[in-house]
Amino acid sequence: MTIMIAKVSPDDIRARFSGAMSAMYRDEVPAYGTLMELVARVNDETLAENPELRARLEASDTLDRISEERHGAIRLGTAQELSMMARIFAVMGMYPVGYYDLSTAGVPVHSTAFRPVGEAALKRNPFRVFTSLLRLDLIADTTLRDEAAAILAKRQIFTPGAIALTEKAEKQGGLEAEDASRFVAEVLETFRWHDKANVALSMYHRLHDAHRLIADVVSFKGPHINHLTPRTLDIDRVQALMPEYGIAPKAVVEGPPTRKCPILLRQTSFKALEEPVSFDDGKGGWQSGTHTARFGEIEQRGIALTPKGRALYDALLDETRKIVRPAADGSNAAAYEAALADVFKAFPDDWATIRAEGLGYVSYYLTEKARADLPSTLDVEQLIADGYIGFDPIVYEDFLPVSAAGIFQSNLGDGAQQDFVASPNQKRFEADLGAEVLNEFDHYGSIEKASLEACLAAFARQIAAE
Repeated sequence: MTIMIAKVSPDDIRARFSGAMSAMYRDEVPAYGTLMELVARVNDETLAENPELRARLEASDTLDRISEERHGAIRLGTAQELSMMARIFAVMGMYPVGYYDLSTAGVPVHSTAFRPVGEAALKRNPFRVFTSLLRLDLIADTTLRDEAAAILAKRQIFTPGAIALTEKAEKQGGLEAEDASRFVAEVLETFRWHDKANVALSMYHRLHDAHRLIADVVSFKGPHINHLTPRTLDIDRVQALMPEYGIAPKAVVEGPPTRKCPILLRQTSFKALEEPVSFDDGKGGWQSGTHTARFGEIEQRGIALTPKGRALYDALLDETRKIVRPAADGSNAAAYEAALADVFKAFPDDWATIRAEGLGYVSYYLTEKARADLPSTLDVEQLIADGYIGFDPIVYEDFLPVSAAGIFQSNLGDGAQQDFVASPNQKRFEADLGAEVLNEFDHYGSIEKASLEACLAAFARQIAAE
């Protein structure tokens, strides 16, 4: 008789890994623990002050996920690293969603976000990792480009155990309990901080002069997680309270302005830490130096926008930045925030209008009235108007290139803005990844469509039963 041993679900492995990553980062960067305390306080206060918000989150079964919600970010150096990372994330039920070209904002990377995609998986644990691949082709100095490629080619960022367990999961269709625990521990090593660089200080400075992010990717044994981000329900309050907790926030919250009905994603952070690092002195010893890369970030998520809504958002953001472009040192923060708030008055700020104008995705549900009374029509708009069908905004699970670049730049130093020729290359990225990235609009659209079809099917069954 064959005894079947149960596999650990990818959702459970992801939840374990997210928790282990958070604990490791709290040990490595104590300010992250302080940040978590602040976010927990603000979220508790916001829910206490806003019973309607609490009720909506409870009704949509998303209240519990908020305290566990995190996203992290890593920067990889080679196509091989990206491809293997994709296989590792797949074991955790995380898949590449969206393509982001950050060269347009002076950052020499292009990226995707690995995350769960199903509604049930997101509710279980919505851990995301914004994963960037260095664009060596954007380095103008061909000699430096070749040297950087040679350095990256010599490193192995994954442990033998992580590779072996990933291959085992692929062959067996998952991992059993003991292997799942080992997998989490082995993969965690890829994200760990290393205080000894792979290069000499002179090479570090040459890479640094080309771009600080290039130095961060090329100079180290692995892609150390450079931030973990908790989700807050009121980012403006967190921003205001950060100094009280001994944390200096960046000057401007990235993304849309403060709104009654949040859209997309707002982010803020504290400045990256300057940390001691030892560099190879070429004589078998080490030379002291420093490196700045890891920081703390907070996010507030709103409704996922449709292509129409996103086009309006992008146009309004462009219009704002033509009026005031935020300076890296925060010197014009007040002027930028004022312009942002004024320009974004053109974006509706109530859920009914956002839905009616097709600007944002919603999830439909049957109201109490629908359970007690049979409607006279199956016209969707009439069912909503008559109170038979309600709707909730679908949370935006992804990222914004301009915001991501703004966070990167604010942590690279006030004078670190550098220009690259904008060169999006999704096909090249997907070839390096070994897969196509998922289209975020298709994902949100399918959730909305399925929720509406479920409501109409329920009414059809009621009518048929009469």
